[in-house]
Amino acid sequence: MSNPVPAHAAIDYRLAFDLAPVGLVLSRHRTMVDCNRAVCDMFGASREQLVGQSFQILYPSADEYQRTGERIAPIMNTRGHYADDRLMKRVDGAQKGETFWCHVTGRSLDRNDPHAAGIWSFEDLSARRTVKADLTAREREVAALVMQGLTAKEIGKTLAISHRTVEIYRARLMRKYQANGITDLVQRLLVG
Repeated sequence: MSNPVPAHAAIDYRLAFDLAPVGLVLSRHRTMVDCNRAVCDMFGASREQLVGQSFQILYPSADEYQRTGERIAPIMNTRGHYADDRLMKRVDGAQKGETFWCHVTGRSLDRNDPHAAGIWSFEDLSARRTVKADLTAREREVAALVMQGLTAKEIGKTLAISHRTVEIYRARLMRKYQANGITDLVQRLLVG
């Protein structure tokens, strides 16, 4: 049994949310209903620019937003949570439009309707992983899954494309990053 928090030690949850060391977003149907300062700083936007907006504004393309939502829904139905590393896009400020690697973790408040309401955390990975090549939407998705160690067949199944198509995208990534193989590609993606 846990001990109750003494009244004199009450926690200001709003302040804790605002000052959390990672970006936090509360969502309903993939629309941001609240966010903290870390998210605003990360995406170069004010709270007013983000609250009420679809998560789509944080993605490099509408296709990536759509496909990511379709891909995570069944996982959240099963587990109630989801996490990955993906390329996101800065909304405003000096770095407006810049893509950066971001670790995204989410928890659905209702497994049966995973996009109905949730809480999401965002961690900017750009300090240790930079984006050095100009990638297409599909190359960004394949790159993220390659870094997870998935095979071409697993990536194809995840993205609902053939494994041969995945091999074409991997070959393009290897050319763009001047990699000598998949292991070398993963290393180059990790260090930028």
